[in-house]
Amino acid sequence: MKMARSPDTSTKRLMRITGPSLVLAAFFAVLGSPASPQSTEDLSALMPPLGWRSIGPDRGGRSIAVAGHSERPFEYYFGATGGGLFKTTDGGSSWLPVTDGQIGSASVGAVTIAESDPDIVYIGMGEVQLRANVLQGDGVYRSDDGGHTWHHLGLEDTHAIGRIRVHPTDPERAYVAALGHPFGPSADRGVFRTTDGGATWEKILFRDDRTGAVDLVMDPDDPNVLYATLWEVYRRPWQLWSGGSGSGIFKTTDGGETWSELTHTPGFPSGVLGKITVTVSGADSERVWANIEAEDGGLYLSDDGGMSWALVNTHRDIWQRAFYFQRIQADPVDRNTIYILNFRLMKSTDSGRTLESVPETHADHHDLWIDPINPNRMIDGNDGGGVVTVNGGQTWTEMQYPTAQIYRLATTSDFPYHACGAQQDNSTVCVSSDPGHLSNPRGVSTEWMYSVGGGESGYVVSHPADPNIFYAGATNALTRYDRGTGIVRDIQPYPRIVMGEPARDMPERWNWTYPIAVSFAEPDALYVGSQHLWKSSDEGTSWQRISPDLTRADPETMNDSGGPVVKDQDGPEIYATLYSITPSPHDAATIWTGSDDGFVHITRDSGENWSNVTPPDMIAHTRVMTIDVSHHDAGTAYVAGIR
Repeated sequence: MKMARSPDTSTKRLMRITGPSLVLAAFFAVLGSPASPQSTEDLSALMPPLGWRSIGPDRGGRSIAVAGHSERPFEYYFGATGGGLFKTTDGGSSWLPVTDGQIGSASVGAVTIAESDPDIVYIGMGEVQLRANVLQGDGVYRSDDGGHTWHHLGLEDTHAIGRIRVHPTDPERAYVAALGHPFGPSADRGVFRTTDGGATWEKILFRDDRTGAVDLVMDPDDPNVLYATLWEVYRRPWQLWSGGSGSGIFKTTDGGETWSELTHTPGFPSGVLGKITVTVSGADSERVWANIEAEDGGLYLSDDGGMSWALVNTHRDIWQRAFYFQRIQADPVDRNTIYILNFRLMKSTDSGRTLESVPETHADHHDLWIDPINPNRMIDGNDGGGVVTVNGGQTWTEMQYPTAQIYRLATTSDFPYHACGAQQDNSTVCVSSDPGHLSNPRGVSTEWMYSVGGGESGYVVSHPADPNIFYAGATNALTRYDRGTGIVRDIQPYPRIVMGEPARDMPERWNWTYPIAVSFAEPDALYVGSQHLWKSSDEGTSWQRISPDLTRADPETMNDSGGPVVKDQDGPEIYATLYSITPSPHDAATIWTGSDDGFVHITRDSGENWSNVTPPDMIAHTRVMTIDVSHHDAGTAYVAGIR
């Protein structure tokens, strides 16, 4: 295999497209270049107006923000990551989106209802649970009519808002905990306050441009007392750095006019601190818990309003993967009861010393609202959505709403075609594009679905000549699934666990969503990518590596993916990998690849020789999401990337 870096004439029409509109820009570029001039009437006849419709699946996806109100026992809200805000008025039996078309970003990071008026709802946008792929937000929105209409209140440069707290008797006074830009320094972070319903904001707690506010709680008995936690954190595609001198816990007793730092009070852990969350007992204002990421991390308890602390539980189930979990919620009535949200939803009735698991509908818990009058009534936000209980968690409502996060979309050659993908923290899933096809005559059509192997984070690819054969990926897996027989088998070209070590030590670096591709010019060919391109000509029974390393392989991007407290090497930060593979539909020997660190390569002889055809002005570490080869001109391709 040989490498060449000189561009050739067939790539001169390669179009580099960047930014949030990259895919649409590519699409319109294709439409804007017809083979021959056509009138507007001709184009309208060829492509009449189209409208969006939901084809499912009605299977919930991740929620990190929930809310309810004590005066309306059947009314709740949950924020979907990527799907806006949903509301129920029948106790969780059915849900409807209430922000569609009214907000400028998609992921709801915080939601709260004014205690004095349940029609007043605030939402904060952007995700503070900093997984490897997060959607950033555009500030705060407010509704004064129970979610029917919304208006923007500013703070658009805060990017990620984790908490909003509203004064119990004055709904115009609200506080916002803003984490700020997750990928770089910014001054738009910390705790903000409004006293005029969001018309103006003032920053009332700020450490530095690398430290943001991640949690905020108001004393249920005194709205002038608030506790806030600050988190020094930054993200890179190849690293999450959680912790530093900026992290800490603060308290105000005058509504935010002044703050006292509690980080160095007796009993609080010393050394490097990471993420900290906090909650106050509704039955005892002096009782405060903090869940702390640190060398001596765990659950800490104060019985004097944060003036001193005692470590009550060090179990790693409490604070593992702190960047993604770690929230805690005190029972509003029982001073000894606390809930801890992590992979499991846990409950303690002895102040946190011992824990029991609460029955759940889905794993990975992010937010919990408890009715301050009736603590048996709760709404939980987890990776399956928002679920309601009225019996203290013994049973929960269903998660039948279309908020699934699909990593990649694929279609089959069935008629009508099926749409398939891998759902975040769930399985792969396929649904019919026709609501009358593959439907249960006694059920809702969008609830009819099937899985095709693989797992949550992978591609799904349908065999171009046989719609019964599917290839699907996931971390540590690649499967071939036969829909006709139900047989699934693992066909990984290099089976090895992609966890527990940095990318530099891995012989094959597999991305969390490593690419899988088939060739319409050679239907039996199957391709997958690590830092190398692999090919199988027998549906995964045998494999051949057909390329050298097609990435930058910068050593600085392949070190430990976590720190300084925890090296969370779980797979999503594996870097310097292939991220897209596109065989040419014209020629079986021509294959394009794109890497997550900003390289584009092409081979025209099935991998014998490779040329680096990266656009010269493409910034390093642009993630090449998709390469689309024109079906009309073999020398034209469109590259979609994000930075």
